Amino acid sequence: MEKDNFEKIFVVMPFYNEEKVINDVINEIKSAGFSNIIAVDDGSSDNAFEKIKNVSGVTALKHKINRGKGAATKTGIEAAKLLGAEIIVTMDGDGQHDPVDISNLIRPILNGQVDVVLGSRLHKPEGMPWHKILHNKIGNIITWYLFGLYVTDSQSGFRAYSIKAADVINTKGDRYEYDSEVLREIYLYKLKYQEVPIKVRYTEYSMGKIHKQGFINGFKTLYKMIWKLIH
Repeated sequence: MEKDNFEKIFVVMPFYNEEKVINDVINEIKSAGFSNIIAVDDGSSDNAFEKIKNVSGVTALKHKINRGKGAATKTGIEAAKLLGAEIIVTMDGDGQHDPVDISNLIRPILNGQVDVVLGSRLHKPEGMPWHKILHNKIGNIITWYLFGLYVTDSQSGFRAYSIKAADVINTKGDRYEYDSEVLREIYLYKLKYQEVPIKVRYTEYSMGKIHKQGFINGFKTLYKMIWKLIH
């Protein structure tokens, strides 16, 4: 893939209290060939924002309060659109996603095949804890039932969007329900999509993040999704 093709590609990375790994994640993204990075601090209480605010190639934005992963992702996407992005990639800031996979995510969009590419951990779930596989499969069924679209990893935050998709997708959720609501938008606007396998790196650090999606947060997410459908 030609280097020139990367100029209009922006990587949006929401994060919360990731000062231990944030610079490593940014360096990995750059090593993968992507230099347009929008990092959105979702009201962190640590020094993560201070570490990256002057890093070359990084547009660092900050929410004054913690609004949720979805809100931070949407802030980053809007910023990318203002900066002239043609393809927007979203990924987590805790090091679980491997930036090497970005090229596979954007290729179908660059080739004009689809509007959205969804990274799926469930295509090759090696190293993924069994309870996370189970939670994801349950989430997939619930998302299909509520929003009409079945995918193998409805909770993945590692995705790529054409500017067309970024312009029409309009979600209301600010927290973890955001990822599922995107699927509703894909279904409603009949956007072309594709799933591609992604690697996931579960470390002691990432698994120890108390704000990560788990059973309790999953239940809260389901409640919010249903509440918004009936109101």
